[in-house]
Amino acid sequence: MLEHIKIHQLNDFFLDLDKRSVKGVFFYRICGYNAEIHNFITEYYNAARMSGVIIENKIANPDEKNLSYYNEIMGQDFQMSAEFFNQRLSKWLPRMTPTQRKNVADSLFATLMKLKQEGKNDNMLKNAYVKMMCWLYYKFERIVNQLGNNQIPKILYQGNVSNYELILLSILSTAGCDIVLLQYGGDSAYLSVDASSARSDKLEIQNQTAFPQDFSLETIKKEIVKKANRARMYGKEPEIINCTNAWCSGKFYEDILTPPSSRGTDSRFFYNCFFRMNGVEDKVTYQNELAHLNSELEKSGRKKLIINKSIPMPTPDEIASVKRENYPDTEKMLSDLSAKTGFTGTPILSSVIRKAFIDTLLEAEKNYSLNLNKLMNKAVYLICWFRRYQSKLSIKPNEIPCFILFGPCLTDNEALFIKFLAKLPIDVIIFNPSLKAKCCVEDNVLFEVNYTTPLDIEQFPDSTSNIRVGTAAYHAERELDTMMYQDSGMYRNMQHGKAMPVILSTMYEEIAILWDQELKYRPNFSTENDTVMMPVIFAKVSGVKDSQLTQYWSDIKSLVTPETYLIKTTPFVPPGNSVKPFAAEFLKNGKLQREKIRSHKCYQYGFLRENMQEHILDKIQLLIDRKLIKGTFQNGTEYTIVSVALSMKTEIVRLIQRFDFTKKNPKIIYINTSEKLISLEDSILTALLSLIGFDVLFFVPTGYRTVENHFNGDVIEEHQAGNYLYDLHIPDFRLIQSSTRQSWRDKIFKRGT
Repeated sequence: MLEHIKIHQLNDFFLDLDKRSVKGVFFYRICGYNAEIHNFITEYYNAARMSGVIIENKIANPDEKNLSYYNEIMGQDFQMSAEFFNQRLSKWLPRMTPTQRKNVADSLFATLMKLKQEGKNDNMLKNAYVKMMCWLYYKFERIVNQLGNNQIPKILYQGNVSNYELILLSILSTAGCDIVLLQYGGDSAYLSVDASSARSDKLEIQNQTAFPQDFSLETIKKEIVKKANRARMYGKEPEIINCTNAWCSGKFYEDILTPPSSRGTDSRFFYNCFFRMNGVEDKVTYQNELAHLNSELEKSGRKKLIINKSIPMPTPDEIASVKRENYPDTEKMLSDLSAKTGFTGTPILSSVIRKAFIDTLLEAEKNYSLNLNKLMNKAVYLICWFRRYQSKLSIKPNEIPCFILFGPCLTDNEALFIKFLAKLPIDVIIFNPSLKAKCCVEDNVLFEVNYTTPLDIEQFPDSTSNIRVGTAAYHAERELDTMMYQDSGMYRNMQHGKAMPVILSTMYEEIAILWDQELKYRPNFSTENDTVMMPVIFAKVSGVKDSQLTQYWSDIKSLVTPETYLIKTTPFVPPGNSVKPFAAEFLKNGKLQREKIRSHKCYQYGFLRENMQEHILDKIQLLIDRKLIKGTFQNGTEYTIVSVALSMKTEIVRLIQRFDFTKKNPKIIYINTSEKLISLEDSILTALLSLIGFDVLFFVPTGYRTVENHFNGDVIEEHQAGNYLYDLHIPDFRLIQSSTRQSWRDKIFKRGT
């Protein structure tokens, strides 16, 4: 028989008998948990599964069928002697060697003698003997012929062991078997059957905690299956792996330009870099440094791909081209999709790409707690981008192309793609000079250079011929400019690129006061990010105050400023125009087809500032979306909106071109003295101009409903100014004297002057 011996470390369990410092076996119970113990249990579980016995829910007592078979084969004989036990074992377990049989028989006899000394009668001893024999046959028959071999069999027991179970385990242990008991609830249950710890040793190592509540051999089994599935998912191990940044000197530009052949000599690795530079060291020299980097990469013949601002989203066609199935788990999904990257290079690189793809997505699954569907969506994005860019990068282990993202990563999908590329034979570089947003890429191997000086530059310089470099004085002026015009209430010319209208509700007398004010001084003006909230007037004045025509025309004349366009003829917009035949092409599913519009021969606004063109198109879309005009999406009015909006008169377009969203806004005064209704086209134009930021004021001395007939709801504010007058003739305003009548505000606040 073999003696119990102590371990020096957990790996001693896996030593063969002749490699152990003392010839003996281990019988330990584990009552605490840590990562080392977790890994040991996993390895021991595998060993017991291959050559041993795993007991998860106690050893079942022999049932009637088991006992009947035993009695049929062995009879009812029982004698308290080692020779009898040896003889009976030879018949019951014939695969055991004589030595194994003798060891078990001697151990069984010694155990039963101890029970007899404790007061057990012959009948009780016989019952214990039969139970042990049944357990040996039905639970441990697969290992009894291995007991005492050089490669020692393993028993792994989960739970609180009973007295008789412990007796049998002790017999098997001394006969030549290693045993581990997993005691999840601590040691107290075990000590109730072996108070002196005579039969086993308690594992004592540092930093143990209680077992997790959900820990069991079932979780270990699932981990092993999952690991095996993932091994199959990866397929053949890559012949080369990445050595990222470990070879670098830390000199940013020099490392990037180091030829791949000079980075390292170990054929097991490819040597790439994964860098990020935040801010700039010197505003004056920064762009020259980038231009030099670009030029040197071109001279070296290395492939490069430069993407400014952000990686364009995959198109619907790109996404649809990635064929997917209904996957039951992560392993099946990644195994299938990793074969669809579209890489056509060497098998060596194919295995590198497959591993990088799987590693990146498994890391994402863990870090972001992604479900299968969300993980699949991210996998599809990676495939779409890789298919799009792989030909431009021309990936080869000995050439190392360069991928440059000029601007911070702002989305998880972009960050995953960047991390995926960094696992390939590619130098991956991120420049974030403006510091306006934080780059969301995080990786343990990422080498980062941080400067506190920002530089607002949107494009990576293609070559030295088109670089615009600012002097130190220029950059100092821009910094001063930023200090003066950011959150100060002052605005430089054309500072903001976007604007939204806010319709002002006013008293009639306030119109003359607000009319010639800059927008920034009007109530409810604000700026949010880069968007201006523009307080504008959109009103109708009905009637003539006190029927005083001379004063009426004079008041209107006083509103005709250099920013004002005066309309005196109804209708103003002709019903037909050059855009009308194409309006149906320009609007699909309620959305403007902007690229088609701007590239069409009939597009008239191409000479305007870029942001102003976008502003006009935004407000056309807004007019359609809000359904301000009756008939929108009912009788084709939306196409009339498009045709009118894209064919405004040159004089009005010029007013739009000059428009600075924080200063005086352009204006429309529309006078209608007749019974003619204002046309649908005129209503569309004035509503659009109001959204663009115009003040729009209708003078209708008759008080008739005019423009309201084509609006949905109370879009326009009406002021009743006085008596209704008819058949008026609009005078030549060049001959009219502007009004000098004292305003209501002057009457109140300037009475004493």
